[in-house]
Amino acid sequence: MTKKNSSGKMTKPVTIVGGGLGGLTLARVLHIHGIPATIYEAEHSAEARAQGGQLDIHEYNGQLALQAAGLFDEFLGLVHKGGEATRVLDPHGKVLLDKPDDGNGGRPEVLRGGLRRILLDSLPPETIQWGKKLVGAAALGDGRHELTFADGSIVRTELLVGADGAWSKIRPLVSGAKPEYVGTTYIETYLYDANERHPAASKMVGGGSCYAFVQGKGILVHREAGDILHTYVALNRTAEWIADIDFTDPTATTARIAAEFDGWAPELTSLITDGDTAPILRPIYALPVGHRWDRVPGVTLLGDAAHLMSPFAGEGANLAMFDGAELGKAIAAHQGDIEEALSAYEEALFPRSEAAAAEAHQNHELFCFDDRAPFGLIDILNGSHKGRHDGAVQS
Repeated sequence: MTKKNSSGKMTKPVTIVGGGLGGLTLARVLHIHGIPATIYEAEHSAEARAQGGQLDIHEYNGQLALQAAGLFDEFLGLVHKGGEATRVLDPHGKVLLDKPDDGNGGRPEVLRGGLRRILLDSLPPETIQWGKKLVGAAALGDGRHELTFADGSIVRTELLVGADGAWSKIRPLVSGAKPEYVGTTYIETYLYDANERHPAASKMVGGGSCYAFVQGKGILVHREAGDILHTYVALNRTAEWIADIDFTDPTATTARIAAEFDGWAPELTSLITDGDTAPILRPIYALPVGHRWDRVPGVTLLGDAAHLMSPFAGEGANLAMFDGAELGKAIAAHQGDIEEALSAYEEALFPRSEAAAAEAHQNHELFCFDDRAPFGLIDILNGSHKGRHDGAVQS
């Protein structure tokens, strides 16, 4: 049903599939403009699962999105002070680069869960429908779509946004593209109470992010608030090689992964062998660089649903929030002509996401795992590589 907002303009309610950072930012910006929106989220509550580690939020997109959402001050309260410090090591623990946090706030680190919480708290409780796992989406014609959920409920909408991530069920309405494995897999581990229980590893990592790369493999560590070391072990291996590891056996998995780093400094390998959690498999997938689609009435995408990329430009969460803010502003600016709003949004979306995806691909292929590793990464961090971003790779 079309409704009037607080300015008296006619607007259609917006249906958002996916309650991640991008979908929440969109809903928040729409709420500020008096435009009704409903988010359908598969998880049963905000506490259904852990939300992942730290994100560096960039001043040219993620921070702008939070400003548009009216949440910048709350965001500043989440910043992990000192978290922008960066260290690069060789496999024997020799420090190759040590950059302190300069405090300029260009890429401050915050926990994803905290960021999600301030977005959730900024919305009316009825905005989010929890426990709504989408099982089907179909076009009805004239820009209308029908959503079918696992609980048997059906929703029809005239304005649909797919914010449902890498394996989006909304994407097939506009595009036949599917994510493909990029050839690199992360294995995720945590060390808790690091200073007290893992002092050697803690000292080597330093106060922020730490990277140790050689050709085809590496160890990436983020120091998080609460004295936590969050590690991603990165391996360039085939999907078949990864599938041969039994991740239901944490002990055997840990030994298998640690064997790939035989001869490395024990302070680094202890990030694998001494993990306080079972190793978690995170294969990296991406959509084609430059993914785009023809305008389809009544539906669009944002975030990973639109432009899934590897994490080696640190742009995934930032772009998702920026997409959400820009889409919300476009809808508000073009009320009464939703197709004009979606066209304007997509016209800007495609080139910016293509640039970020190309950089992520380049960083992955040329700077993080090639035969110069880790010196290509050091070039990026020192700003000697002429790309848009001079920050570290980010999960």
